[in-house]
Amino acid sequence: MNKPQLWTKNFLIITTANFFLYFTFYLLMATISIFATEKFHTTPSQAGLASGIFVIGVLLARFLTGRYIDYIGWKKTLYIGFILFLLTTCLYMPVNSIGFLLVIRLLNGFAMGIASTATGTIVSKIIPDERRGEGTGYYALSLTIAASLGPFIGMFIANRASFQYNFLVCIIFLAFSFIAVFFVRIPKVELKIAINQNRRHFSLHNFIEIKALPISVVAFVIALGYSSILTFVTTNAKELDLVNAGSFYFIIYAIFVLVSRPFTGRMFDRKGENIVMYPAITIIALALFVLARANTSFLLLVSGALLGIGYGTTSSSVQAIAIKASPKNRMGLAISTNFIFQDLGVGLGPYILGYFIPILQYRGMYLMMSIVLIACILLYHYIHGRKAALVKTTENVAIGNTLDEALIGNEIIERALVDNEVEIAMLEKDIP
Repeated sequence: MNKPQLWTKNFLIITTANFFLYFTFYLLMATISIFATEKFHTTPSQAGLASGIFVIGVLLARFLTGRYIDYIGWKKTLYIGFILFLLTTCLYMPVNSIGFLLVIRLLNGFAMGIASTATGTIVSKIIPDERRGEGTGYYALSLTIAASLGPFIGMFIANRASFQYNFLVCIIFLAFSFIAVFFVRIPKVELKIAINQNRRHFSLHNFIEIKALPISVVAFVIALGYSSILTFVTTNAKELDLVNAGSFYFIIYAIFVLVSRPFTGRMFDRKGENIVMYPAITIIALALFVLARANTSFLLLVSGALLGIGYGTTSSSVQAIAIKASPKNRMGLAISTNFIFQDLGVGLGPYILGYFIPILQYRGMYLMMSIVLIACILLYHYIHGRKAALVKTTENVAIGNTLDEALIGNEIIERALVDNEVEIAMLEKDIP
């Protein structure tokens, strides 16, 4: 029987459009702090806020869009998200104050939250059920590639030309995506009356999955560490006179994400979450420590490789743990809860950490975050790890008992067969 087609026109357009959404996000996230510092002479904290406030906008939009997308309609939500994202990105060109920049960043993030929620929802319907895992993997790959190419191109342009060219590149790519999404045939979804009525009542239970909260807190702390690199590694590389190596940081990061994720994913499935989470958090802490000590291009890129292995593993693992810990009928909310806390970490991190940079400098800040990630290992252990170890031990004991019972059963059967053979032999001897 032939597999249903995955690489349809609809799938290609949505995946490409999603790539350009996240390309713009990562390009600006990695470089906007430099723009704010050089153009408006901001403090590190203000520059961090200019970077992180975008994610706050994304978070607010996801709260609302995830709840009302079925009611508004997937197609309308997609078009609204893309046109708002394109328009708010155009507003970067005439920006003339840090206050105006903060407003634009918030609105730009809100627009992306609408657009990315729409693309994620639509692609889940476009992918055939028989190829769900494969299709989702390819779709997620668009984010990984955007996470490397966005910062790389942004840093390359920022170091060689006017920052306005970064905005221009984003506008051109988003305009192309905006035109392309009009050619997507979006499946119609019938909104049930009961669901429609339920959306009129506000309840935190409709937004948050309580059982996913513990691991989401761990995800928040890990995202803080990641945000310190995403936002400030470019400025740090400039101070160290390692601009060329710094522009390749996220390329190395993406390569090691792609290489390590299949292996760590299989280990997670076979050996349990602890076998990957403890080493992965440790590796992120090591990436931050190496970055704090980096004075050569080699050490800077080693930090990128370590971050790819560590954060590439934890970002997918915490999501799997959130799903595992939650009821099956609330899987979507578990994923949403986890993303909310990761977004908060990435969004608040640059602003909070910006206060420490004048005191500790970049080296001190990265060393501090390395210690925070070491502490996160203990947090993970007490919040989830020890419970997961007990569950695994219980499963192993149960499997062991089953095997023992099977062995005992086999021995009884073997003895019965031997007795039967003896009885048959005696009977044959008695027969003349």
